[in-house]
Amino acid sequence: MRTLITHGTIVTASDTFQADVLIDGERIAAIAESLDGPADRTIDASGRLVLPGGIDAHTHLDLPVADFASADDFESGTIAAALGGTTTIIDYATQYRGETLGQAFDTWRRKAEGKAAIDYGFHMAVTDLTAGIEAEMDRIVAEGVTSFKVYMAYPGSLMLDDGAISRALARAAASSALVCVHAENGLAIAELVARALAEGHTTPRYHALTRPVELEREAVGRAIALAEVGRAPIYIVHLSSADGLAEIRRARGVQVLAETCPQYLLLSDRLYDAPGLEGAKYVMSPPLRPPGHQDALWAGLASGDVQVVATDHCPFTLADKSRGRDDFTKIPNGAPGIETRMSLIYDAGVRTRRLTLNRFVDVTSAAPAKIFGLYPRKGTIAVGSDADLVIFDPERTVQLSAAAHHMRVDYSLYEGRSVSGVVETVLSRGRVVVENAAFVGRAGHGEFVRRASGTPAPLS
Repeated sequence: MRTLITHGTIVTASDTFQADVLIDGERIAAIAESLDGPADRTIDASGRLVLPGGIDAHTHLDLPVADFASADDFESGTIAAALGGTTTIIDYATQYRGETLGQAFDTWRRKAEGKAAIDYGFHMAVTDLTAGIEAEMDRIVAEGVTSFKVYMAYPGSLMLDDGAISRALARAAASSALVCVHAENGLAIAELVARALAEGHTTPRYHALTRPVELEREAVGRAIALAEVGRAPIYIVHLSSADGLAEIRRARGVQVLAETCPQYLLLSDRLYDAPGLEGAKYVMSPPLRPPGHQDALWAGLASGDVQVVATDHCPFTLADKSRGRDDFTKIPNGAPGIETRMSLIYDAGVRTRRLTLNRFVDVTSAAPAKIFGLYPRKGTIAVGSDADLVIFDPERTVQLSAAAHHMRVDYSLYEGRSVSGVVETVLSRGRVVVENAAFVGRAGHGEFVRRASGTPAPLS
């Protein structure tokens, strides 16, 4: 199948230019000012931007929580991602206590195979670092899972202590792998939670009050110190505060990379004051922060101190959230976002001049590809790269709503918000999977992508 995209404006992390793109099979075969060779299909992209497919480096699909799971599985979640202009996700496969890493990897492969509509990779979340598990990290890297996650939060379930994190950093560095860190002080948070409940405070507002900015700042600084001692690069996930960003800027002698998410750029903790269970929609960890932190994170993206916008897509229905009606600690942590990331960041970033168009492509596609061993196969528009492409209308406006989105959750964090910048057509490895903003692909098209290890490619 040869597909020709004509008359579009190609945008990468470094360049913007008018050109045609010829796709032969799954790869980009030619890029030139004018191409007129034979093609099975021609797509006219006049007046549109042609972008590299988005890469969402932080998702939680089909994630078990107690006796239920996150609402999107690998079919519904990747269809929603495609409709939002994302052509590759990196999901967190989680090792639970008593499991080997191989068992966790096999479990997540089974969840995705035959369901994913776009390509996918995995990070491995390590929650039980015995000597045997530490040795197994090398084998997981050889499988193409070249990043690991450690939690400094959730004591008793997911959290590793500082000694275990130090060992994980050393082992990962020896394998040229990258460690992703959830940076909140879990033990101090547990004390604040116990005190709040003892005083009768049960509303969603107390989720934010018991996870204050100071405990993100402390954990980010501690994670950086452990990385400095171990001479290992780290990647801070879902950075939510100006205080955490300040710690990253102070880092010396170690590569510290960071992501933030649309919710931390666009929403504030005032939403926790909504009546009833309305505030439960916004219960996530870290929580939303007071006004002012959002502007600092936008500045961090623009300056390059924050490299990636991911989603931390971990959706739960209103029924799931209602489990915490009388106790905020029982509200499942997480929120939807896999479908709306590209339009939100274009609208709130590019149109407001917070980000250049090239920087928008960088933080949503090129940088995660470089950091996580996918570049230049993905994350750019170049001859030989996968034909993961998005034809994007920068002028069209839509209104976001639960009624219109395709995520399997019955609310939107951005209900009624109008955004300009809409995905029209999406190609995944040369196959059209979204056309006229409708999904036309199929479950099972997506393939597991083995990622390279090694020092992340230079970031623009």
